[in-house]
Amino acid sequence: MAEAVSCGGIVIYKWKILLLYKNQNGRYIGWVLPKGTVEEGEQRFETALREVKEESGSKANIIKYVGKTQYSFHSDNGIVNKTVHWYLMETDSFYSKPQSEEYFADSGFYKFHEAYHLLKFNDERQILKKAYQIFSEIHSSSFFEDRNFFKSYD
Repeated sequence: MAEAVSCGGIVIYKWKILLLYKNQNGRYIGWVLPKGTVEEGEQRFETALREVKEESGSKANIIKYVGKTQYSFHSDNGIVNKTVHWYLMETDSFYSKPQSEEYFADSGFYKFHEAYHLLKFNDERQILKKAYQIFSEIHSSSFFEDRNFFKSYD
């Protein structure tokens, strides 16, 4: 049994989440979050940032580590146990361009409820839910400080 490690991002811009649509050789795969394999000498957070940029063209910044998901799949060499480390990220643009070399046919930013229902895999839906909750807590707790709401206007 082989082990594999990937890293990915839940990328948000103006409360919308970046998704990629994968269609390999005319075979429907579905909507997914950007992620990919850790390269030798790379830190996990570096992999996540690189993969988001490569697969979507989106330049994002990490806000926080969210957690990991795990699953198994069959390959030509037998069963592979895969761990994916996820990072909550934010970008400053709706720009995205799907990486055709990785069979991504479309990309875009979607409202939470749309993204949640579009995602093909349950583990990605669950990590999205966790990341969006963290994002909401961060933004609601800093609402007043960030906007100087109580600033005195003498």
